[in-house]
Amino acid sequence: MLSVLPHPRSPLRRLFPYAMTLTLLTGVFGAVFAWRMGRDSGHAGYARPPTPVAAMVIRPETLPQSVEAIGALQAVRQVTLAPEVAGRVVAIHFEAGITVAEGAPLVQLYDAPQRADRAAALSRNRFAELQSSRSRGLAPSGFVSQEVLQQREEELNQAKAAIAQLDAQIAQRVIRAPFAGEIGLRRVNLGQYVNAGDALATLTALDTLYVNFSVPQQELSRLHVGGAVAVRTDAYPDRTFDAKINAIEPVVAADTRNVAVQATFANPDRLLRPGLYVTANVELAPRPDAIVVPATAIQTGASGESALLVRDGKAVAVPIVTGQRVGERIVVERGLKAGDTIVTAGQLRVQPGGAVQVADAAPAAQSAR
Repeated sequence: MLSVLPHPRSPLRRLFPYAMTLTLLTGVFGAVFAWRMGRDSGHAGYARPPTPVAAMVIRPETLPQSVEAIGALQAVRQVTLAPEVAGRVVAIHFEAGITVAEGAPLVQLYDAPQRADRAAALSRNRFAELQSSRSRGLAPSGFVSQEVLQQREEELNQAKAAIAQLDAQIAQRVIRAPFAGEIGLRRVNLGQYVNAGDALATLTALDTLYVNFSVPQQELSRLHVGGAVAVRTDAYPDRTFDAKINAIEPVVAADTRNVAVQATFANPDRLLRPGLYVTANVELAPRPDAIVVPATAIQTGASGESALLVRDGKAVAVPIVTGQRVGERIVVERGLKAGDTIVTAGQLRVQPGGAVQVADAAPAAQSAR
């Protein structure tokens, strides 16, 4: 019998083991492929079961509307106390932080020269009164001419005017509270010489405050004087202060296109202070027939936002446009309508067009939470 093996020294002798291994692997892979083909042909009629999902039926609802903005508090009445004239401080009648009544004297400047001048003016006034009285008594008998009588009366008027002028100068040297309020930090000391306009302290009325904030120009049509505003601050996170819009700026800001709004609210406990940053929520007219769905129902992808609807037992992906967020829910502006059944959980296991089984189909809430 002739041998089929290559000659021991032939190059083919070295390749023979590799050829045998390749032949063996080819046979194994062929057997596995034949087995898979047979199994798939045996299950050709098997249908994948529907994917269970949670869903809800969309119902329109009336949605409360509001605009939120960051604002700052401002005192309705606040002034910097300052003298009208220069002078030396001879008395200070307040301490920082106290509450003073309207008209209370706060700082006294040196006014001795003016008081001395007033005493002299009073003396001249008394003499002018005597002269005028005597002239009026003698005028009917002709002992005093009408010209002299008029002169005596004008001298009396001048004396009274001099007293009034000195009274005004003396009053300028007393700095009084123009309204009731709380005194700030003291910026003056006893014996200090101050010039006109030097700041001595601040006086603030805390019983009523302004809240100033801005809203985008597209909200202008929904604002009105008297509208309700809820004011919150992190200084008192558990409290809400009720304010009313008292003014809307007639000019839109050219740089931001925002509208400045001012609201007023009572602060009887004097908890809030001017300068605090606050959050202002402007309550607007409620929006009827709003489509609101859970945030879990919204899918975001490269092509935008979408949602899965259940139609005839299958999942159908539809593009949507969302609006404002309301707690854990989102307003859908376009893409959905009342009566649609929207998948709220389990979307990741569903292929568009795949069969689904609704495990929990509940109607949407009727009001905003």
